Amino acid sequence: MAKDGRSSIPEILKKHEAELLEEWIKQQLAATTFRRDLINEAELRTQSRDFLQAFREAIQNGNLTDIATAEWTTVRELLASISRSRAQQGFSPAETAMFVFSLKQPLFARLRKEYERDTEALANETWNSTTLLDRLGLYTTEAYQKGREEVIARQQQELLELSTPVVRLWEGVLALPLIGTLDSARTQVVMESLLQAIVETGAGIAIIDITGVPMVDTLVAQHLLKTVAAARLMGADCIISGIRPQIAQTIVHLGVELTDVITKATLADAFAIALQRTGMAVRKVQDNLKQA
Repeated sequence: MAKDGRSSIPEILKKHEAELLEEWIKQQLAATTFRRDLINEAELRTQSRDFLQAFREAIQNGNLTDIATAEWTTVRELLASISRSRAQQGFSPAETAMFVFSLKQPLFARLRKEYERDTEALANETWNSTTLLDRLGLYTTEAYQKGREEVIARQQQELLELSTPVVRLWEGVLALPLIGTLDSARTQVVMESLLQAIVETGAGIAIIDITGVPMVDTLVAQHLLKTVAAARLMGADCIISGIRPQIAQTIVHLGVELTDVITKATLADAFAIALQRTGMAVRKVQDNLKQA
């Protein structure tokens, strides 16, 4: 500790930053948690150098307790960026937090050299640095969790988009086969995908096939009606196919009004109706030959 009672860690970091950086990097490279398959040494060195520099600058005013203050902004932003990056790369929370926690060993070793004859000062400075790095480690874990949640949310959105393909069956006829549960979030994706396809193709008929929807309740029925209404606003009529007997019974039992919507048992039946509405017809080749 300094004579005025303030911590000497800022001065030590300023004086021995280069040595601490090399010792810290060496410690990380030798650790069992270092993922050579996810990050290379050059990237690790860059992250470690940037963090240690920001860390040294942040503690120069002696604030080793409150990392929420303005002087710690750069450190927080840097840790958040590293945590998000590692979450996307596939690091675990523990592996990510060790980026900060691994700084303890080289820092403690430097403190022992500085205070080898002053056990009280060594204990105080060790406690100060431990508390500070623990706070930063916890902040890293929180930032990692937020980054991971963003990754999961993005993947879920991508899966929703992939699971709701709009297929062009014929000129002016689109099909939207639905598989799985139809909740509010997916309904929004379904609606956006269908409306975009209607705009791009100018289709006048859209078939919504619910053969792969395991259960139809009041909420699912409402979602379907919203999609139909949105398509109508874009100038396209909708046909709902895949109405199985149990689904028909459920809809009647729930009292859901589908009187304004054409429904069919199969996609083939719905496609036949769509062709009729567009003035098209499908005949067997043999029938055509007989007429000729």
